[in-house]
Amino acid sequence: MHRVVPFFSPARMPALFFVALLFLQGCSLLPRAQEAGPAGAAPVASAGAADDRKGADGKRRDAFTVDVRGPETAREYLALHLEIQRYRQVDDLGAAELSRLMVAAEANARELLGTLGYFTPTLTLELNETPTADKAPREVVITVEPGELTRVSTVQIGFAGAIATDPAAEAQRDAIRVDWPLRAGETFTQSAWDGAKSATLRKLAARRYPTGRIAESRAEVDADRQEARLTLGYDSGPAYKFGPLLVRGSERYDPDAARRIANVPTGTDYDQQKLLDAQQRLASSGYYDSVFLTLDTDGTDPLAAPVVAQLREAPLQKVVLGAGFTTDNGPRLSIDHAHNRMPLLGWRAVSRLSVDRDVRSLGTEWNAIPGDRGWRWFAGGELKSETSGSYEVNSGRVRAGIGKSSDHIDRRYFAQYDYAQNRGVDAPPSASAFSLNWGWTGRYFDDNGAPTRGQALAVELGAGYTLTGERLPFVRAYGRWLGIVPLGGRDDSASARARNSRLQLRAEGGLVSARETAQIPSTLMFFTGGDTTVRGYSYRQIGTEREDGQIVAGRYLGVLSAEWQRPFIYDGKLTEWESTVFVDAGAVADKPGELKPKVGVGVGARWRSPVGPVQADVAYGVDTRKLRLHLRLGFTF
Repeated sequence: MHRVVPFFSPARMPALFFVALLFLQGCSLLPRAQEAGPAGAAPVASAGAADDRKGADGKRRDAFTVDVRGPETAREYLALHLEIQRYRQVDDLGAAELSRLMVAAEANARELLGTLGYFTPTLTLELNETPTADKAPREVVITVEPGELTRVSTVQIGFAGAIATDPAAEAQRDAIRVDWPLRAGETFTQSAWDGAKSATLRKLAARRYPTGRIAESRAEVDADRQEARLTLGYDSGPAYKFGPLLVRGSERYDPDAARRIANVPTGTDYDQQKLLDAQQRLASSGYYDSVFLTLDTDGTDPLAAPVVAQLREAPLQKVVLGAGFTTDNGPRLSIDHAHNRMPLLGWRAVSRLSVDRDVRSLGTEWNAIPGDRGWRWFAGGELKSETSGSYEVNSGRVRAGIGKSSDHIDRRYFAQYDYAQNRGVDAPPSASAFSLNWGWTGRYFDDNGAPTRGQALAVELGAGYTLTGERLPFVRAYGRWLGIVPLGGRDDSASARARNSRLQLRAEGGLVSARETAQIPSTLMFFTGGDTTVRGYSYRQIGTEREDGQIVAGRYLGVLSAEWQRPFIYDGKLTEWESTVFVDAGAVADKPGELKPKVGVGVGARWRSPVGPVQADVAYGVDTRKLRLHLRLGFTF
């Protein structure tokens, strides 16, 4: 029987620790390394290495530098992405190691040039000794002749899954093929190839097929002929339809209210834009601080896929203090109060007190939760004191009605009471009126926040009676239209439209038809001028001019505007800036034959900021012969 004896037995451990302690104390008596004589080998080698890494000015030098020579695009790309650049500051890099890095750099450069579409480059690598240089003692020179660009010769796009056989998806298949970004004849690059695949996949998944994926992706490059043959296959998966809305995170407010506000089109084909529209309706309702809608595709019935709403509710009441500035009315201070569940009614109320240079107002808007068909009751009122034309006007308005907002169209039916009291020498008489009104707004832009094409139309019709003086009937009509027309080539893709210039056309008109003796509130009649109407003139500067030179509201309005917008492209890349040239013309009068347009011309700039479009214009009023600056944030219609 064999017995194994441990090397460290318990009895020997204390003795071993004691000996080790004595040994360490003895080591502390040895001379330190820096006290060794100057003939020591190690100190001499270290000093020499350190001196070799310093330039004439005493600053530390890199091990080598890299100088890439060739056409600008290839030169800058290689200088930025070559892996050899990472080793420039490695200490004690010998000649053998640097030679191996240069061999690897050639292969790396060919790979990088291939991503730019150059598959037959000529590369020359040289190593130069530069012992007296300030930056490094060696220089790696890479000379590039990229050769001919490789271009796409053919593109084949195939489909699998439900989209391949569904007759209703034929238009979607054709649109994917027609809108394919990397077309035959265009330069083949890795970034363009990856971007085209991703953009097309997003287009597939945006409608009906949210689980679509890339099933096949192949790019065959013939370097000798500088051609690339592209083959791509998409698997759409099943077609999905909207199912019920599942609300998560609802505590204070009724979950059924979220369903009615979102108005998800249950039973219809999945559409990402409709899902985003429903999400936007919830987010802008004021009831929620955070909203995120997703389609549940995990193990659900594709024909009734649930829409999951993750919500974080807003407080029951909220007060917001604001400060701002407009070139129309100068600095502004405001206080907003929101109550998301009014006593008794249960409606949402938003009240606002605002004071600026020319306008002081106090108003409130009440809105009910929409019904199952999307219609909602609303009511509101406003008291205002403002400078209109040559006079101070104190006015009030109360309205109540019913309205509906869908994807593109807003409708309203409402009753309204108005009064206006004009103050000043020879001011127009005060007036009041009651009217029944209908309003319709349709928006058909590619992007409601920053459109590059499309149009919008708003129409208001009203009929009523004056309540001051003789009670007389009147009719009021108002309309405005905005159209954005892309200019340029036949390429209608989103990327091409973003680069092309555009023509923005705007028209506005209104009339109040009544007897000449009818006393109609000035708030129902018209002024124009300012940031959003006729630039080159101050806010509401254009009205009817009386014989004494005073400006008052008029019964007829006409405005026309044309603006040329051109995106700013720098170094071949689209920037966030645009330049504009515009001409505006507007007129107000009490009779159609007396309309005399006042013209404003100017130039401007647009910036697509993270918070929305910022517009800055310098306009010259032809009638006033003055320059005016106009600033505006955001786009609304």
